[in-house]
Amino acid sequence: MSLAEDNARVFAANRAVGRIALTAEYGRGITVRKRLHESGGLRMHFPGARARELLAMLINTAGGIAGGDSCDLDIAAGNKARVAVSSTAAEKVYRSLGPDARIGIRLSAGEGASLAWLPQETILFDGARFHRTIDIDLAADARLVFAEAVVFGRTGMGESVGHGFLFDRWRVRRDGALVFAETVRLDGAIAAKLDEAAVANGGAAIATILIIPGNAETIEPLRALEPQFRTEVGISTWNGIAVARLCAADGAGLRYNLIKLLGSLRAGKLPQCWLH
Repeated sequence: MSLAEDNARVFAANRAVGRIALTAEYGRGITVRKRLHESGGLRMHFPGARARELLAMLINTAGGIAGGDSCDLDIAAGNKARVAVSSTAAEKVYRSLGPDARIGIRLSAGEGASLAWLPQETILFDGARFHRTIDIDLAADARLVFAEAVVFGRTGMGESVGHGFLFDRWRVRRDGALVFAETVRLDGAIAAKLDEAAVANGGAAIATILIIPGNAETIEPLRALEPQFRTEVGISTWNGIAVARLCAADGAGLRYNLIKLLGSLRAGKLPQCWLH
């Protein structure tokens, strides 16, 4: 075996592999966890008393994700269940020596269920390689608030992502029909691409909030927040879906606007981690 092959084997053996699988069910006025599987460095905490909505907090005990690491998340809200998922900290994706860091997310919500996906930001370091797939299956009358934010570098420390790789594929199905599909791919000179006017116009932080079902009444209070926004926000609705797009020069401005929008959507009920 060559030295390169031996080094590759050692590298692969030291990669983190984690999985979370949660199934929640509703009964007697509360939503509880029916099944929970944790492996690797991924853990899930359930703060607070039992309530109509179950709050689940994701924890990555590794403190971040490196090239070659793999994480799988499978969250299912049963019929009439209400589940909100957040994270205890922003997820950090570190510089890679070659392999992609991979995350696979599968979410589902049954009849009459409500699912809120509210993790804190994903921060990409210079040289990071990040590959993520998100698949969401909703019953016809299920409700979804889905928020994801990506920050390119620790902007508060003056960092940027000169080069790297981001592949982010989202697919949402409602009653078995594909209703939302989106793929983002940035490869190579990311900072130069973000500088382009048609991409981020020099921004270093982006986010999307997806609301299903969503209509003109859904977005009216969100658009009313426009005088309070610190950075660029666009809000639209079509075919029973509402979407808010955010772009900012730094993570702080993006987070401020996210808190405003999510706070409005959830009547002020945001996980405490978002408020510190």
